[in-house]
Amino acid sequence: MVDGWERARQVLDGAGLAPGLLAGRRTLTGGTYNEVEELRLTDGGRYVVKFPPPATVPGLSHERRLVVSEAEFCRAAAATGVPVPRVVGPPFDAHLLLTHCPGTAWGDQPEGEQALLRRELGGLVARLHTVTGPGFGYPSGALGPLAGDWRTAFTAMYEAVLDDARRFRAWLPRPVDEVARTAEAAYDLLDEVTVPRLVHFDLWRGNILVARTEAGPRVGGLIDGERMFWGDPLADFVSLALLDDIERDPHFLTGYQEAGGEVVFGAGTRRRLALYRSYLYLIMLVETVPRAPGDAQVARVREAVAPQLTAALDEACQVL
Repeated sequence: MVDGWERARQVLDGAGLAPGLLAGRRTLTGGTYNEVEELRLTDGGRYVVKFPPPATVPGLSHERRLVVSEAEFCRAAAATGVPVPRVVGPPFDAHLLLTHCPGTAWGDQPEGEQALLRRELGGLVARLHTVTGPGFGYPSGALGPLAGDWRTAFTAMYEAVLDDARRFRAWLPRPVDEVARTAEAAYDLLDEVTVPRLVHFDLWRGNILVARTEAGPRVGGLIDGERMFWGDPLADFVSLALLDDIERDPHFLTGYQEAGGEVVFGAGTRRRLALYRSYLYLIMLVETVPRAPGDAQVARVREAVAPQLTAALDEACQVL
């Protein structure tokens, strides 16, 4: 078996970097799927390498080949000038080597800094949403090829996580078939989306780095784009206001609209957003089975997420 140091050297060599430059490596925590390490080189270079779990490790249906999706996100987002990691060398199914972004995960900055950062973040996300893709869905191919329309892609995504719930016998606040019927009542709204746009879909604070500069705090990087898909940009507002409502974040919305982002919160838009909330909250509940984080953590997730899932489903199917 190859040890960790030799494995890291092989990654550097495969990317065209001298393996002898490796000076240090450390495990990065906070993720729940890939094994992630930071590599430090003697010339001052810093990189992040991600290793997917073995194929025998249980996971959700859409989680296969996540490194392919992350490479796609980084490639697409880099063209907008948004600070994201750059893929180094050719992407492999076995690993992904990325440049290191400055900063640390978004924390409890003072209120004035929060307002400035949220406004900057809104502008960056608006730029992400200018990128269009070749079709709708996950580029990894985990759920099949990209679809020609958003309804086909998203219903396949939704049905896949419901199938995962059945397969893992996951606890949900409502029966799986009832969840499916409720979601179906909102599927006609998906036809309003006609252009596949870049969606990160995991922009909670842990994946937004804040860097300290002489001019003050700035967003240093949007990371962990492995759950990206081509679809409705409105879906990004779910994780950007995790377990909350993006309409309660005027600083973000100001930055988003100033940068050209378009969103009008009418009845149909809110129902569509609620449908996307229900999708993410389903994932959060179902993934506790294969992740097996322990009874205490499972209880915390259920307590926080289950009411939000129920509310999202009720809002999605509400006809005004």
